[in-house]
Amino acid sequence: MTAAAVLTVSDRSSAGARPDSAGPVAVSALREAGFDCDDATIVSDGADAVEHALRELLASGIRFIVTSGGTGISPRDETPEGTARVLERQIPGIAEELRRAGLAATPASMLTRGLAGVVGDALIVNLPGSPKAVAEGMPIVLSVATHVLSQLHGEDHS
Repeated sequence: MTAAAVLTVSDRSSAGARPDSAGPVAVSALREAGFDCDDATIVSDGADAVEHALRELLASGIRFIVTSGGTGISPRDETPEGTARVLERQIPGIAEELRRAGLAATPASMLTRGLAGVVGDALIVNLPGSPKAVAEGMPIVLSVATHVLSQLHGEDHS
């Protein structure tokens, strides 16, 4: 079973001022899809916190990371910046499809700056912080995740 993780990025949730409502949605979807996934890790907003948490998860053997939160345009929304420091290659089609599909629910999906890409043999995808956006985005991410991970492990196209 592939080890996966969810990283919730939220100043309020990391301070205990608000429960994490989006991270558990992603965790549940990963588990239902057959990934080995612990409960979400919560960190504060900011590129440094995101970069550090991603590197720790990767060092622990995680090969599929979904982040939730920090992809908008508020001053502390720096999840894409922290993620970009870690990624070796971006996969813009995943992020583009997440934005495109989100338009059916809200025009604000155009404002998400989330990234997707790979580092070594791991896949990282940024999702917005709302539970609804995570619930709508996870099927899109999961539709290609297994293929991406198998390609990263040198398997042939199927």
